[in-house]
Amino acid sequence: MGFNCGIVGLPNVGKSTLFNALTNTAAAQAANYPFCTIEPNVGRVAVPDPRLERLAAISKSQKIIPTQLEFVDIAGLVRGASKGEGLGNQFLANIREVDAIVHVLRCFEDSDITHVEGSVDPVRDAETVETELMLADLDSVDKRVTAAQKKAKTGDKEAKELLSVLEPVLQALQAGLPARAAKIDASLKPLLARQQLLSAKPVLYACNVEEASAATGNVFSRRVEEMAAGQGAATVVISAAIEAEVAQLNSEDDKREFLEALGLSETGLTRVIRTGYELLHLVTFFTVGPKEARAWTTHKGAKAPEAAGVIHTDFERGFIRAETIAFEDFVSLGGETACKEAGKMRLEGKEYVVQDGDIFHFLFNV
Repeated sequence: MGFNCGIVGLPNVGKSTLFNALTNTAAAQAANYPFCTIEPNVGRVAVPDPRLERLAAISKSQKIIPTQLEFVDIAGLVRGASKGEGLGNQFLANIREVDAIVHVLRCFEDSDITHVEGSVDPVRDAETVETELMLADLDSVDKRVTAAQKKAKTGDKEAKELLSVLEPVLQALQAGLPARAAKIDASLKPLLARQQLLSAKPVLYACNVEEASAATGNVFSRRVEEMAAGQGAATVVISAAIEAEVAQLNSEDDKREFLEALGLSETGLTRVIRTGYELLHLVTFFTVGPKEARAWTTHKGAKAPEAAGVIHTDFERGFIRAETIAFEDFVSLGGETACKEAGKMRLEGKEYVVQDGDIFHFLFNV
């Protein structure tokens, strides 16, 4: 599994249309009225990685298995969601379960598609959703800080450590900033992540533009980019309408020709995945053999046993060492045997930090 992204936004901004296109399914009902997505729809897509096909060709692998990316299409949010308005409680509960947020913003004019706020203003829409997330967090964190302070007075070490995370978060929220903007020591980031705060999750703004602006963006998307730059957030310009059309094409040649005619070199899905990987600090490693060539995902900074654990918990528990080949060496020399002969296969131990593109064979004993 690669990672898990919740697709969020106000009603009628193109969330479900984008979800349908990205997952190439009709699982989510796309309709011109609020809350047409009532239960979160989940779709998995293969992460495109041309390196995997090259490895499979060299090793004559019978099967190619890419890593997977999961999208969750979450019901539209409206003002007051933090107080339960609309489908607020459900929205907030669903969003707690995802690793990152793909925030779809309407960046196109269309008199046939109503806007819940009555006009198109993606920056305002982004602030509406962000405010609801922060208000929900503020209420939750305020209560947790009060409880932790009482425990800390008794000398409780865990409570003191928790306060070192929650107090800066509370200050940020009270100042109108999301939890992810709180100044917290890097060593405490895992503890922050375990709090499942809504506004602590990394955000990718997906600017849903009209077809004519898919390659260049428009005035609306540029305003979003300025806003995101101030937050240190990522943005992607995407046309849900185009993605829906591409999803209907069967052959890769047809898809490529269609995109080229619009001045595009890749699908929005590819851009979302690439930006999402950067957002979540992920890397890809591979296992390759005659039976299958397979891609796996772990986080940057992961050590070899953690990567082994992605494949199977026994691999991590009984980890001995990892036979490791860099992707460039594998390709340039023509496979595992040639890499061994050239001394390009390394034996890495428990402290080895995984590099993007590493090809592993894990040795373990349980």
